[in-house]
Amino acid sequence: MISRIDLRGAALPEGSALRDLLPRAEFDVEAALEKVRPICEGVRHHGAAAVIDYGEKFDGVRVASLRVPAEELTRALDELDPAVRAALEESIRRARMVHRDQRRTTHTTQVVPGGTVTEKWIPVERVGLYVPGGRSVYPSSVVMNVVPAQEAGVEGIAVSSPPQKEFGGLPHPTILAACALLGVDEVYAAGGAQAIAMFAYGTEGTGGAEGDEPGCAPVNLVTGPGNIYVAAAKRLLKGRIGIDAEAGPTEIAILADSTADPVHVAADLISQAEHDPMAASVLVTDSEELAEATEAELKTQVAASKHVDDRIVPALAGRQSAIVLVNGLADGLKVVDAYGAEHLEIQTADAAAVADRVRNAGAIFVGPWAPVSLGDYCAGSNHVLPTGGCACHSSGLSVQSFLRGVHIVDYTRDALADVAHHVVTLAEAEDLPAHGAAIKARFGWKVPESK
Repeated sequence: MISRIDLRGAALPEGSALRDLLPRAEFDVEAALEKVRPICEGVRHHGAAAVIDYGEKFDGVRVASLRVPAEELTRALDELDPAVRAALEESIRRARMVHRDQRRTTHTTQVVPGGTVTEKWIPVERVGLYVPGGRSVYPSSVVMNVVPAQEAGVEGIAVSSPPQKEFGGLPHPTILAACALLGVDEVYAAGGAQAIAMFAYGTEGTGGAEGDEPGCAPVNLVTGPGNIYVAAAKRLLKGRIGIDAEAGPTEIAILADSTADPVHVAADLISQAEHDPMAASVLVTDSEELAEATEAELKTQVAASKHVDDRIVPALAGRQSAIVLVNGLADGLKVVDAYGAEHLEIQTADAAAVADRVRNAGAIFVGPWAPVSLGDYCAGSNHVLPTGGCACHSSGLSVQSFLRGVHIVDYTRDALADVAHHVVTLAEAEDLPAHGAAIKARFGWKVPESK
């Protein structure tokens, strides 16, 4: 059901040589670019009509209007299962606690008397938040995208999610209810690359039956996970819009030793595998006994699971999943750092100390009582995280994702005069004399002497 990679014995290779030994899903965004390019161009030139046409082609339903009516949001919330509403409200409450504490404050540094540099954090004006549809329903992704944007102070928030034939062309009602709970009333029934293009280029009208509905204004930033075509559209349109990341297949890595419970380990591997047949589930351990016990547990637990044949088994059996055997914990840390997992669980003795030694992970889950499922919903952390090894250079979604740091430089005449000769010297060293001239012009073309 799941393959093994045995790295015991010889010393581990370094860098890319080690990464090449580890399991990883094939996710060729570059190849998908040529498929999404005409879609994005279609939306650019034909607006809402193109988004509706592509929705009919790819989602199997033709919507009357892209913009979800306000009454549908209200209805979805009114009809939401009370237990689901309570769970979403708690998820929102915890996420707000964590993300509110992330908000950076303006800070001024006095460089010299009369010379200051202030770093001011300004929220992005308008964002488009994408919530995937497809195999599952993700109201949690609404929470994880909207809450940090709101806590950052973003004024314009639009959400888009694919239309569902089962619900008359609207996004799934639980998605709509989550938007209503968060006070987001600009919601669109659009999915895939066409939704990203809609956010990037805007539309003059939503293609309503009466033709008089307002369009979707272009956004500055698009965030949220999606399939390979969403990732390709983000890559294609990056520059016109800012993006959070090109999200690939979801992944879990578990670093475990002989103290780990194989029941927990197997359950957590399966929990990630049920997302998608390309999902990655990786166990890194120095305990062959744990590896064997986990394999036995996988057989037992998979047999009792849902989504077995279409998701779990293909994911666990795929090239992206494996049990990796290592010589010891030190090698295990090297492996998980080389892998750079989206989600990394530490199930070892003294798990907190081990977690503190990890350098590359989207999020780290410490010990047996902090499974990835907790982070997906109610830990307070964000579950929009870097995939495909990008955790070695990128962060997950946070309040910072929606803020821009702007430096405000304020110098008096005396403060400029004190450093003018250095500025002129550096300008001339770079053969940019006009830079120096801009300083000289302020002092009658004579550089002041330093005090």
